[in-house]
Amino acid sequence: MDRPTIDLPSRLLMSLKPWREATTWRVAFSGGLDSTVLLHLLVHLAETTFLPKLEAIHVHHGLQAAADAWPQHCQSVCDALGVPLQVIRVQVQPGASLERAARDARYDAFNAATQAGDVLLTGQHRDDQAETLLFRLLRGAGVRGMAGMPRQRSLGSGHLLRPLLEVTRAQLQAYATEHGLSWIEDPSNEDRRFSRNYLRHQVFPALTERWPQAASNMARSAAHLREAQVLLDELARIDLASAHIASEFDWLGVPSLELTPLAMLSAARQRNALSHWLSPLTSLPDSDHWSGWENLRDATGDARPIWRLSQGELHRAGGRVWWLSGAWLLHPLASTQWLEPAKALTLPDNGVLTISGSAPNGPLQVRYREGGEVMYLPGRGHRDLKRLLNESAVPGFVRGRLPLLYQGEQLLAVANLRGLNGSGPHGWNLHWQPPSEDQGLS
Repeated sequence: MDRPTIDLPSRLLMSLKPWREATTWRVAFSGGLDSTVLLHLLVHLAETTFLPKLEAIHVHHGLQAAADAWPQHCQSVCDALGVPLQVIRVQVQPGASLERAARDARYDAFNAATQAGDVLLTGQHRDDQAETLLFRLLRGAGVRGMAGMPRQRSLGSGHLLRPLLEVTRAQLQAYATEHGLSWIEDPSNEDRRFSRNYLRHQVFPALTERWPQAASNMARSAAHLREAQVLLDELARIDLASAHIASEFDWLGVPSLELTPLAMLSAARQRNALSHWLSPLTSLPDSDHWSGWENLRDATGDARPIWRLSQGELHRAGGRVWWLSGAWLLHPLASTQWLEPAKALTLPDNGVLTISGSAPNGPLQVRYREGGEVMYLPGRGHRDLKRLLNESAVPGFVRGRLPLLYQGEQLLAVANLRGLNGSGPHGWNLHWQPPSEDQGLS
């Protein structure tokens, strides 16, 4: 069995050594055992060691009547320790999993509160890590999921750190008892309808009775899996390097990859590379539901396949795959009057238009392609717009939202396309700044 008596202050200080230059250490303070011990340890370390400014943050979910008293308890503890406390009240969005919704609301609050140079410290311990691994294993998680909770990661403009992941719950409780600490016991922690509580109260006691080192071994397995994930990420970066080829449409600001280098990889390496590329942009399906990628990859001829994911869509065009989200998934309005062409025109859900040089005389109108448009080009006569877009190899997903400038019924210019965007280098040109992809990042 793990020894409950260890030198917790020294272990904690060693874990926090790389973060001693932070502007602020902010403890995620629920008032429970783990965060109470963490806060107490830090306050007493600060009496003999120079540490960054220490603050606490309590997120109030308001999900149960008992919770209404917790902010006051946390305030009393912080007052006694001389630590400033920020209480943030959040609204938990209803969903299939109350646990997950509460966690999302809590971390949204932490994310907003963490500024550049800040470190948010949370009290998760080794038993939590073991429970996380088993919980995710039962859900069929891959290597990334079963790697458990990372010791550190970016959060907001700063970082999140879990300095107690090598400490057991029993060791934290022994410290709290020795120092006469009081903490909140959340009644919902006994509700075994929640998956983690069921594992904690029903499954782990049986496991540790048979295998006393079960939690320790699971936490070690999570560390092995984290190392394996690091290697998979390195492989993904190697594979993606050959697909990060510049495109003449990079000005769209849309993330894209060359398809051929990806398609030459094995199926497993394709999934690994794409997962790495897409993970900052959207949640991904499990390994059994990648048929959308296969259909997109294998499409032939004039097909315009789309793989729809939770936060956006992956399109294929011009030998590339393109990630569309946010405003790129909205349809721009049919037309917009441009009454002052000397000034920039903001297009609803479609970026900004400007004209360089002497703008043509009004009235002007911005429209979008509907089919059948014809444009007059000096020296070439009247040409079908569809053919002109084909000549310019414009990706299909762009064609319906490329701004078209009209004077009456005459199509004067197509934004940003060389030879089509105005009267030439010595006259005027139509410039389009597309909507920012940031609007769709998750």
